[in-house]
Amino acid sequence: MLLSLLKAKIHRATVTHAELHYEGSCAIDGRLLDISGIREYEQIHIWNVNQGTRFVTYAIRAEEGSGTISVNGAAAHLAQPGDLVIIAAYGQCDEAEAATFKPVCVYVDRDNRLTHTNQSIPAQAA
Repeated sequence: MLLSLLKAKIHRATVTHAELHYEGSCAIDGRLLDISGIREYEQIHIWNVNQGTRFVTYAIRAEEGSGTISVNGAAAHLAQPGDLVIIAAYGQCDEAEAATFKPVCVYVDRDNRLTHTNQSIPAQAA
């Protein structure tokens, strides 16, 4: 059996642009793509912390070091500049690989500059 696991996430990035009349997708600073392991054209899930909306699109590469997080096309109705978002990609693996797999978690500041990475999600406090 194949399991769908969190492959990578960029946590609490700030949306810098929303381009309604672009073809679609989400442009992400190329450096953040490289660090997270999210590939250009890979399916991504975006969760808007401010609005509570969730949507699926694909990643495209923005200029490295630009801090760009641009939500494009119809999804621009679901995220506006200044919104905080979590961008996640999933991968499939078998049970044996899942036993040792760890996701790449990328954390950024309010300018979408890398602060640190981690390979685990903090335990939820009750």
